[in-house]
Amino acid sequence: MTTHQPSQTPRGVATSGAALFADTIEDQAVPVTRVDWGPPMDGTSDDLATVALDPLRSEANERAVEAVLKVQAMLVDVAPASDVLGLQPGEFLHAGPPLEWERASGPMRGALLGAAALEGLVDDPDDAAALFESGQNVSMSPCHHRATVGPMAGVVSSSMWMYVLEDPEDGRRSYCSLNEGLGKVLRYGAYSPEVLDRLRWMSSVLGPLLAKAVRRTGPINATAILTQMLQMGDEGHNRNRAGTLMLLKELAPAMVETGTASSEVGEALSFIGGNDHFFLNVGMPACKLALDAARDIEGSTMVVAMARNGTDFGIQTAGTKDAWFTGPAQVPDGLFLGSYGPEDANPDIGDSAITETAGIGGFAMATAPAIVRFVGGSVPDALATSRRMGEITLAKNSRWPIPILEFDGAPTGIDVSKVCRTGILPQINTGMAGKVAGTGQVGAGLVTPPAEIFPAALSALAEARRGRVAAAVGG
Repeated sequence: MTTHQPSQTPRGVATSGAALFADTIEDQAVPVTRVDWGPPMDGTSDDLATVALDPLRSEANERAVEAVLKVQAMLVDVAPASDVLGLQPGEFLHAGPPLEWERASGPMRGALLGAAALEGLVDDPDDAAALFESGQNVSMSPCHHRATVGPMAGVVSSSMWMYVLEDPEDGRRSYCSLNEGLGKVLRYGAYSPEVLDRLRWMSSVLGPLLAKAVRRTGPINATAILTQMLQMGDEGHNRNRAGTLMLLKELAPAMVETGTASSEVGEALSFIGGNDHFFLNVGMPACKLALDAARDIEGSTMVVAMARNGTDFGIQTAGTKDAWFTGPAQVPDGLFLGSYGPEDANPDIGDSAITETAGIGGFAMATAPAIVRFVGGSVPDALATSRRMGEITLAKNSRWPIPILEFDGAPTGIDVSKVCRTGILPQINTGMAGKVAGTGQVGAGLVTPPAEIFPAALSALAEARRGRVAAAVGG
């Protein structure tokens, strides 16, 4: 006689789609794991299949991740852009993908006008508009094209002093200007006399003092500071308080010992100590240096740059060389300063999304719950964001563990194919510039890239794969 044993209660069920089904199972005391699943982005199915079948993809992505994770970014010098980048008066770098004056936003134009006056091309910044309109004796190119990153407008001109970071293993370098602080500053498009006076002081006093201090201390491990600050409540983009204090701890004794006038040292220390974002301009090129190590790896679907110029949002991938895939920059959703509101905000701008591209910033929001008070959202949102970003990345960075997530490494290496397959877009923490030139900062918030740039990048990767197949068959 056969007896039937009662079936055992299942250990758990994974569900996707309609919540009603999951709710019904939970009502029966069965554990449910809800999977946030959706169909691939429209029109990407064929390209996803082509890229998925690429025999180069898996190994190429492993190489890209390995290259990024092994980089040690060392701060080795501070020097004028004319010396380390070869910039001449009239040559200007800017944030984001390539841009012409005619399409430049208000804050980008404001920063360029101010930089032109800073370099002595005009006496009144407003007079510089005619120079950029004519294109005579001035040029504009992306910071990324010079191994450089710049926050917000990201404008760099020849007399500005730059951080110089280096990977000691291969000698590659990356660069970033010094941080001006918050409010009415050039990078937010302000160019009033006090903005230009501050920049002149940074070039005449702060830059040379920092250069002497860095050369006195020897290389400073920016990657290690990023590791520590993530354990101390920073996320490395909109919160850099711990990172700034650690950098100041490294530099302050050497600054005092340089022989510089005590009044100038005191002024510099006060400026740095009162500027919580001072370290951001070291963290950004550290991320840039790491991601550049993964460039030009054929078959890799990893994103190596996300950048915005206030008009366009662009990405670059490891497997598509220097190509940019662009769409319209979005206006962030967040909190505003004073009486400013959404109507005052410019679309997103800046190279600072290099932090998210490397796995910190919006990807590491769980390390900095306090950030939600600055950019909006809630603490549960911050935790959920870091988990969600893990669904579109290739690895976890063991150097950047997130304590509240059981010390899981920060999600690192955005995968174009995963973004297209899941529809999940990268989360970015950002500041907001006023859309009218000269306004300065109006708030801070959260933003995502325009969705269409990821299918465009995927299409290029798929086309490259089809080209290799055709070449092999033809050969």
